Amino acid sequence: MTMSITLGGDLPVHRLGFGAMRLRGRDAAERAESIRLARRAVELGVGFIDTADAYDLGGNEELLAEALHPYPAGLVVATKGGQCHPGDDWIPLGRPEYLRQQAELSLRRLRIPQIELYQLHRIDPAVPLADQIGALTRLREEGKIRHIGLSEVSVAQLAEAESITPIASVQNLYNLEQRRSEPVLEYCERRGIAFIPWLPIKPSTTAGGAVAAVAAAHGATPAQVALAWLLRRSPVVLPIPGTSSRRHLEENLAARTLSLSDQDCARLESATGNHD
Repeated sequence: MTMSITLGGDLPVHRLGFGAMRLRGRDAAERAESIRLARRAVELGVGFIDTADAYDLGGNEELLAEALHPYPAGLVVATKGGQCHPGDDWIPLGRPEYLRQQAELSLRRLRIPQIELYQLHRIDPAVPLADQIGALTRLREEGKIRHIGLSEVSVAQLAEAESITPIASVQNLYNLEQRRSEPVLEYCERRGIAFIPWLPIKPSTTAGGAVAAVAAAHGATPAQVALAWLLRRSPVVLPIPGTSSRRHLEENLAARTLSLSDQDCARLESATGNHD
């Protein structure tokens, strides 16, 4: 099983990344621990970190820059724009002028001249998809972003976006228990598009059953089994488990060495999964 993937044809990264959403800086102690965690992830070989302008109102991007800038060679820090998060609500906002503004702010917060992977956080149903993708295409033509990704899209939306410009990645909800995006993953596999599952672990680790049994058989944790299954599921899958715990970070990354058998996977897949 290969443990690397090349984003957009020219950005090779290890196939187990880190989702930075849970890093916080609400007080000095929490910020210091989050910075240590981000640095530890890179020390352990993480080459892909996912953030967004909506995480902590841009504070997540600033925290990563404080922790990791100047970024080591080979590290890809991907971010997202096109969704605001006032209070408890997540609101798609895909007007071209807003996407441009947010990309510019992300560049400033991350302290970089170019965002290597910029993802449309959600498609705004009030704005034509061609206008949203067009805004990102212009930013790429200007050298402000290198590759374009999408998040929470259908096969039809992905195909429409691809008819306008190359798409390097798709980030959809996907894990052992929630596999409604199976057709999207299969499309990405055929097209060589990276598939980045968000929430890759949580549902699979909250109950016993097959996941716990396979974990016990391997001397592993349920979280490690969930991640190992994703890595085995397809060579284009790039999981981004997030955590605020260094212990969980190290545990998650140890899934890179867990090898599941065909029998293990059949047992897991038959006992879990919602394709509706």
